[in-house]
Amino acid sequence: MGGLFWQILKYGVIGVLATLINLVVAALCAAYVWPCLGADDAFVRLGVFARADVSDAARALLAVYCNLVGFFVANLVCWLLNRKYVFAPGRHGWLVEYALFLAGSGFAIFCGSAAIWALVRFQGMQTTYSFVVNVMVSVAVNFVVRKFFVFKG
Repeated sequence: MGGLFWQILKYGVIGVLATLINLVVAALCAAYVWPCLGADDAFVRLGVFARADVSDAARALLAVYCNLVGFFVANLVCWLLNRKYVFAPGRHGWLVEYALFLAGSGFAIFCGSAAIWALVRFQGMQTTYSFVVNVMVSVAVNFVVRKFFVFKG
């Protein structure tokens, strides 16, 4: 049991780090690569980044691009750290392993998003609370997929 505890703890720390990387990369991308920060954005109000002068429709699409870049950078770091500190690599070649890692992340996003939709739509849950459930579902799905399908264990 002790080994599983430490494995889950390390997995959680790496997950928090990956989440922060995703947010930072997406924010930098939104400021410099595909400018899409609105006037009410916290970074704009704090004077950290400039406001982008684009429509809401363009801003929404550009924000998705920025999030995708953040997702891939964070997942690369997460994969490297997970294979070094949490799971044993070698079940697959590194390219297949990374592809499965990304596919597992995509599956987790789908499951978490489905939980958000169902909880808000059928249970009337507040959106913020449904986001918390999304994180819990995503973490659980990712751990199981990575432990049993991507890495050796």
